[in-house]
Amino acid sequence: MDNFLKPYRFSNGLQINNRIVMAPMTTQSSFFDGNVTSDELRFYRRRSGVGMIITAVANVNSRGKGFEGELSAAEDRLLPSLTELAGTIKLRGSKAILQIFSAGRMTNSKILRGQQPQSASAVAAVRPQAEVPAAMTTDEIRKLITDFGKATRRAILAGFDGVELHGANTYLLQQFFSPHSNRRHDQWGGSLQNRLKLPLAVIEEVHQVIQRYARQPFLLGYRFSPEEIETPGIRLADTLELVDALAQSPVDYLHTSLGQAWRPAIKSAPSASPINQQILTVLQQRKPLIVVGNLASPTEVSETLAQGATFAAMGRELLREPEWLTKVQAGHPERLRYQLNSHEMDELDIPRGMQSFLTTNFAETMNFN
Repeated sequence: MDNFLKPYRFSNGLQINNRIVMAPMTTQSSFFDGNVTSDELRFYRRRSGVGMIITAVANVNSRGKGFEGELSAAEDRLLPSLTELAGTIKLRGSKAILQIFSAGRMTNSKILRGQQPQSASAVAAVRPQAEVPAAMTTDEIRKLITDFGKATRRAILAGFDGVELHGANTYLLQQFFSPHSNRRHDQWGGSLQNRLKLPLAVIEEVHQVIQRYARQPFLLGYRFSPEEIETPGIRLADTLELVDALAQSPVDYLHTSLGQAWRPAIKSAPSASPINQQILTVLQQRKPLIVVGNLASPTEVSETLAQGATFAAMGRELLREPEWLTKVQAGHPERLRYQLNSHEMDELDIPRGMQSFLTTNFAETMNFN
């Protein structure tokens, strides 16, 4: 039952104190200009101690901003903000991972202050009031790749222990991989191999930046969503090809994005084998895998590692129970809290902006009491 309390050493030498990861969660609580707020710092400080904390997503350029209250790593002026965030996360031994992205078509011209969203192709997302994005030019794609590298350099200078490329949740890296959002006929679209080119190009750029600037072990992770509901859309067979490509790339770990950790595929051929188990089969231990998806109890976390995952990530449970690891280490799992009272969120150092988000968009999944 204590397999998740054991340390883990990555192949680059970075050691993680335990196998618990705080999943990236949108706080919607940064300043208008992308600087971190004191509310967010209290939120992360309260949960420091788990093996790794992956931040709420930070945009790599202004065109990639997806929502108000979003963290940014797009300019050097943000280095003091990022440095303060990294230092806060590391106070009690957690490794600090900055998640970086571009929203692509999952934004709008109001958030972008009048600019049109961009994506692989001029195809709107399947959601209410979605705007038709502009198809990115080759020069814009090349600049995007460079912007990911520049954001990584800032993360290194700020003292983070790694970056995670957000290729999940229908954002821009996923949009280039998806046959729904990518209808291009050039080198960046068409075949599955061409749709893989942008994610792999970003990985290579970030890897080169890490080699150039990092003076100590620095992680490169990649998060992805295994399926899309759209037709055409990403199916599990596509994702297994992505997994194999990532296993051969310079990334240090993979991170699946699922609401239920061990659910089967819902848009692909029926299979009794859970998605993450099929991913582990393809990985063949070539890279560590972070598994997430409504994990809460020590038993669920332990079983997740027993089934082959290297790390277990928790989001909602660490909102409800910021002292999860401390209570388990002290031998008091019976004291863990699995429900959240909306009136307790201030006491739990959940930012007010995030509270609004949780009580509206995620009210059904938060298990409020």
